[in-house]
Amino acid sequence: MNYLAHLFLADTSDEFMIGSFLGDFVKGSIGDQFSPEISTGIKFHRKVDIYADAHKKTVASRNLFSREKRRFAGIILDICYDHFLSKHWSEYSDIALPQFIDHVYDLLQKYQDIFPERLKSVLPLLISQNWLGTYMSLKGVEITLNRIAKRISRKNSLEGSVSEIRSNYADLESNFLAFFPDLVVFAKSFIREM
Repeated sequence: MNYLAHLFLADTSDEFMIGSFLGDFVKGSIGDQFSPEISTGIKFHRKVDIYADAHKKTVASRNLFSREKRRFAGIILDICYDHFLSKHWSEYSDIALPQFIDHVYDLLQKYQDIFPERLKSVLPLLISQNWLGTYMSLKGVEITLNRIAKRISRKNSLEGSVSEIRSNYADLESNFLAFFPDLVVFAKSFIREM
């Protein structure tokens, strides 16, 4: 799952959401650099990734991509699944997606002083280019994947991979719609047991 899904699943408190967002930026031991709730959010992010990656519908979705793209299928699928979450947002949330995104951007600015330098450096672009809002269209998915391709230092096949999303769109969407309710149940269970 990518940023939007992680934030949506952690929408129980501001610090928990921030922690869940930070999961892609904080590697290794968390230590005591963050509040307990932010640390728990980071752990939650990691648990969500493990659950999502192992789910049979996620595996089926990854297998839809060509051999050339399969090495980066996880990245492609993360962005693709955020697209489907955007598309079906009203089925999962009573809050309008633009309102949710605005709230997230406000939170990110409020907590930016505790962010790792790599996140601090991209935060202005993330907000000004509305990265969370770009998932709504396939054109936005394409822009996101091409941007990620440029950030990866080694040669990769991410650029242009939106064509494989288009050609497998119905199957990918069907897999998402079967998978995401399971993920929501998993996330709620984790949160109850915190």
